[in-house]
Amino acid sequence: MIILADTSGSMGVDGKIEALNQSLRDMVKSFGAESRLRGEIHLGVITFGGKAAAHLPLTPAHQIQEIQEFVAGGGTPMGAAMEIARELVEDRELIPSRAYRPVLVLVSDGHPTDDWEGPFQALLASERAAKATRIALAIGNDADEAMLTEFANDLEAPLFHADNAAEIVRFFRAVTMSVAARSQSGGDTQPLKLDYRRVADDEDDPLADFFN
Repeated sequence: MIILADTSGSMGVDGKIEALNQSLRDMVKSFGAESRLRGEIHLGVITFGGKAAAHLPLTPAHQIQEIQEFVAGGGTPMGAAMEIARELVEDRELIPSRAYRPVLVLVSDGHPTDDWEGPFQALLASERAAKATRIALAIGNDADEAMLTEFANDLEAPLFHADNAAEIVRFFRAVTMSVAARSQSGGDTQPLKLDYRRVADDEDDPLADFFN
């Protein structure tokens, strides 16, 4: 799984960046436990705020000690993040053909501030990215919903929305549960389905209800 996370200045209000940080910590913890039980789950994080950077290369979840605490600031260089994501997905040493098809999760609350159209279309045109599961979350009313909708390829849920920090956490819990479910099934021939109904707002562990 590769997370493309908006850490621009606008993410610094209303608890959004704090919710993102907590959600990623919870995801790493849950994926780490899942990897020890079943198939190994790799996680990578690309942030775009000020400058785009791969803060966490694709790493087995159980080997991740901690994820850097992200601080919101700067513009929204989403195009640069798209280019990094395409390079990662096309790297057959990092993601061999025998691996599950990658899951790309794009999370943003604004509009790109760099030259993003070319990298965006190149990512969509990439053979391996086209086969990946792509999910998008629009945070608030200012996000570029048209672009985010085009990024997503889940016909049942082309775009998810979050209007507050709690809904960001809820989204990541649903993603965590769905990826863990696919790991349990032993294959990835079926679409990755996110079911918000299985995620309680007061859950401490995103997988607690799934395993009960």
